[in-house]
Amino acid sequence: MYDKLMDPISKLLGLRYKSHPWHGIDIGEDAPEIVTCFIEMVPTDTVKYEVDKTSGYLRLDRPQKYSNVVPALYGFLPLTYSGEKVADFCRKKTGRDSIVGDKDPVDICVLTEKGITHGNILVKARPIGGFRMIDGNEADDKLIAVLYNDAVYAPYKDISDLPEVVVNRLKHYFLTYKDLPGNEADVEITHTFGLEEAREIIIRSMEDYRKKFEPLDDAVSSV
Repeated sequence: MYDKLMDPISKLLGLRYKSHPWHGIDIGEDAPEIVTCFIEMVPTDTVKYEVDKTSGYLRLDRPQKYSNVVPALYGFLPLTYSGEKVADFCRKKTGRDSIVGDKDPVDICVLTEKGITHGNILVKARPIGGFRMIDGNEADDKLIAVLYNDAVYAPYKDISDLPEVVVNRLKHYFLTYKDLPGNEADVEITHTFGLEEAREIIIRSMEDYRKKFEPLDDAVSSV
């Protein structure tokens, strides 16, 4: 498939203008095995940052009301979208016919032994599994990956290889990070899945992205 991000004109524009982290960065030619991730948050952050989907800049989403902090690098996969194909996969795995996609790029946590102190960066990672999270009736999958060639985490090939304490810490964060005092969020994790399902979600989310955004891109390109 023709990669518009590698078009010479697109590359020249990228030198002059800041690329949008969702729409202007390539997920990587080796996806879904190896992926480029945009990192919004790191474990030292005490507030939640999130990319503004219009401008592409990081914005302050909310202060964390409780003491929990993200236990890994946290961000999303460029050129992905949680739409009908992602939702269909979730419906098949959960048996819940009302599930829809959350209309966001797919979230990912990246484990590393390195002390990375700030977000708004790109990292290369290898997915090993994830959590099937349901937020209301929306599929909100959380992929788990290891930093590519990380000195400690590189040997882990599947989420089942991780120490249980690491998996439980990640799971606890996602089950509580949207909570506000007196108003707990309606989220649940129905499954912990391994490498093959993680890759399937990435493939489906890339297809959802193309279906959602390429018609618009084609229309703009023809003007």
